[in-house]
Amino acid sequence: MVRHNNQLPNNLTQLQNLIKRDPDSYKDEFRQQLAHFETALEIFNLNPTQYDKKLDEQAMFLAQVTQCYQKEMKNFPQKIVDILKTHNTTMHNNMRLSLCKCLILIRNKNFISAFDLLELFFSLIKCQDKHLREYLKTHIITDIKNMNMKHKDMKLNSTLQNFIFSMLRETNTKTAKLAIDILIELYHKNIWNDHKTVNIIADVGCFSKVTKVMVASLKFFLSRDEEDKPDSDSDDEVDPRETMIANKFNKKTRKRDKMLDKVKKIAKKNKRKKEKAPIFNFSALHLINNPQGFAEKLFKQMESSNERFEVKLMTLDVVSRLIGLHNLFLFNYYPFIARLLMPHQREVTRILQFAAQASHELVPPEVIEPIMKAIANNFITERNSTDVMAVGLNAVREICARCPLAIGEDLLRDLVQYKLYKEKSVMMAARSLIQLYRQTMPSLLHKKDRGRPSEASIELKTKKYGEVDTKDYIPGSEVLLEKEEIKEKKGKKKPKSKNDDSEDEWIDVASSDSEINISTDSENENTEDEAEEIEEEGKEEESESELEDEDEEQQNETYNKEENDNRTNESIKSRKVLKVKRGSSKPNIEEKIKVARDAAMDKIFTDEDFKRIEAAQLKKSISGVKRNRSVIEEENESTELVQLSAIENIHKKRKHDKSARLETVLKGREERDKYGYKDRRKNANCSKTNREKKKTKSYQMVKHKARGKIKRSFKEKQIAFRNYLIKQKKMR
Repeated sequence: MVRHNNQLPNNLTQLQNLIKRDPDSYKDEFRQQLAHFETALEIFNLNPTQYDKKLDEQAMFLAQVTQCYQKEMKNFPQKIVDILKTHNTTMHNNMRLSLCKCLILIRNKNFISAFDLLELFFSLIKCQDKHLREYLKTHIITDIKNMNMKHKDMKLNSTLQNFIFSMLRETNTKTAKLAIDILIELYHKNIWNDHKTVNIIADVGCFSKVTKVMVASLKFFLSRDEEDKPDSDSDDEVDPRETMIANKFNKKTRKRDKMLDKVKKIAKKNKRKKEKAPIFNFSALHLINNPQGFAEKLFKQMESSNERFEVKLMTLDVVSRLIGLHNLFLFNYYPFIARLLMPHQREVTRILQFAAQASHELVPPEVIEPIMKAIANNFITERNSTDVMAVGLNAVREICARCPLAIGEDLLRDLVQYKLYKEKSVMMAARSLIQLYRQTMPSLLHKKDRGRPSEASIELKTKKYGEVDTKDYIPGSEVLLEKEEIKEKKGKKKPKSKNDDSEDEWIDVASSDSEINISTDSENENTEDEAEEIEEEGKEEESESELEDEDEEQQNETYNKEENDNRTNESIKSRKVLKVKRGSSKPNIEEKIKVARDAAMDKIFTDEDFKRIEAAQLKKSISGVKRNRSVIEEENESTELVQLSAIENIHKKRKHDKSARLETVLKGREERDKYGYKDRRKNANCSKTNREKKKTKSYQMVKHKARGKIKRSFKEKQIAFRNYLIKQKKMR
């Protein structure tokens, strides 16, 4: 035991373990080690450039047992801080890192304040030690995160923020870069995600003279705060599964399959829009206090700067996002962008993206006109390649999706003519432009390009510049009152004759347009289509019956008189039924608005009512005015930020060369059994197949099989057939 105690001063790890278990029993050993530390510290001060292993071990030991002897270790943290402040640049890298680890260990035990340690670490950033800078940055972020884990100390956070903001204004590149990195990381971790942090980065970071700090600040505003949520196939609000179930019991036709696919697509798109709505609501660009002044100042700095082209592009991107998100007025931005819109310009697709992002409904058409002319003259001309033309048309579509008045009627109709272009990429881009204006401003299109009208397109109102379409009712709420009327009619229904029952069935199908379910809507549309087909067949049968009647009247006029009267009465009755059904299918717009206004005034809508209204609005998009056929193609979703893929999306024919075909063939063979002969032997080593046995047999045993497989030529077959006929003739 005595021998063991004599070894304790040299075995610091074991002594540290024993002290943590029983501090009072090993107080003398601790004081001895504290005296050794004082001696090692004095020796180190004589030559601070050398690495002192003894001091390193003593300091780490004392840091581990600080909580056991708080009175004796009261001045220990300050001594380490004084060493680092005095010899921060001349000290050996390993020694400096080791002393920083000691301070971090003491800070984790809360024996030193966060502000004192933060001030020291920022002074150490100036040292030429990349590993130390990364280590200190990680600790600062982790420490502030841990302080705000349970509750936020606003006073301490404000003190730390002000200190880091002051470091951001430093002329030293490394200090300012560390400060901006810490602020950005803490924002993304939702610790300092307030207005103050964002506006300091905007006002100080984006206008810093240090290029690295400015680039980091611009990247911060270009990054997303949240990842895109995966698309969900389950639609809570509008469920297409009932439509699928209803279609199982109907006759399978191509028209019904198309209707089902489009109902699924529209329902899924509505769900996706609801999920994507709050993604950018709390982004950094929304938290800027003065977006107009910030955008003007940033654009002015970019015009007069001599930075690299990539940095200027980032600045233009931030400015375009600010204009689009906050509906700003920065009229000098559009002519500047228009000068860069040339097909040979570097990163021209991104510049087109910036032009689309900077478009909104409040931009006057004459201000955005230079961009539209530049795109039309430089991109959408037949002297360019088809890819360039398609990119230009896509850019026009994205701009017009956010600012429909950006293009005039004449230019729009000229661009629409490319819908019949020989190349598919240009043709599809032009058709997407047509589809956009069908849903927003169909009056600008030529009549033949507007497509078959639907209820939704009839209700569209062409807005002028600055006009706001406000409604004093909830669109689609008329279905609630219509459903109640249908229930009342069904309750008062009386028994009728057989012919009257058929009429009621037709009327019920037509009036069920106000049903809230997609399944019933699709069934109604299918029955209406069938009714139209029945009507057309009835007309043909009627014409045929009239011809037959004329012949019969010529032969026997008196005999067929009553029979002809019965036929005409039945045809007239069926046509009346169809007219009643078709006439009662849809009221005009004024009546619907009046009914919707009454519904909004009379009752408070529940969640179920809003689901019915949404289903009714969905039906308006897929039901026509005269015929209930789907006219809605895939919608162009206009999000807050323009996706670069929307401009670069070029429809091309698939490659049909040998390598492409071979690649698809090999891909199809994956996870598939091999074709050809299959050896079904249980053990290949001790049994043989019939094919293998045949090789060892004599020819006399297998010649009958070999002869049967020989194919005769056409001439041999002719000779054999001739001999057969001669033989048959002789036998007779």
